[in-house]
Amino acid sequence: MRDNYLSSIKKQLLYNRELGWKTIAQLPEEKLNWQYNQESNSITQVVKHLSANMLSRWTDFLNSDGEKDWRVRDSEFESEYLTQAQIKDTWDKGWNCLLDTIDSLHSEDLEKIVYIRNQGHTVVEAINRQLSHYSYHVGQIVFIGKMIQNDQWQSLSIPRGQSVSYNKEMFSKEKERAHFTKDFLPKKEE
Repeated sequence: MRDNYLSSIKKQLLYNRELGWKTIAQLPEEKLNWQYNQESNSITQVVKHLSANMLSRWTDFLNSDGEKDWRVRDSEFESEYLTQAQIKDTWDKGWNCLLDTIDSLHSEDLEKIVYIRNQGHTVVEAINRQLSHYSYHVGQIVFIGKMIQNDQWQSLSIPRGQSVSYNKEMFSKEKERAHFTKDFLPKKEE
């Protein structure tokens, strides 16, 4: 069961990574830095925050506090124009750190205590906390992307008005274990 947990978490993280990137990839570069208002974040700001959080939380994960002294959180929300290539590099740096750490964990690590801002969490609690946090911000990226693209938006799931036909197709098949579709990784397990 514990190994299944790590595998399941990785699938959810990869799904979130792909949702965010497929949103970013369909936007014009100049729109990645757009803010609805001064209290809102641009996609660039959210990506900077996610990446910095991931680097802080997942670097030396089992041995040092997840809030590293080198992290300057407030700077993550400062307006800064980044190109799509710079955003991709920032995005990948954070996600790669996170996924490499998840890959390095073993089932016996799951009950160990790690600290985030000096508060103890089991590894499972820390992972769940971060999955929730990352899903929240990826949802923001998708929402901002939909606002920007409006009628040019390319759906990342079942497009509006197509639920009935999608369900008809799915229920016409034999039952199978769930797996990601539409190019989301990982593919069906064999």
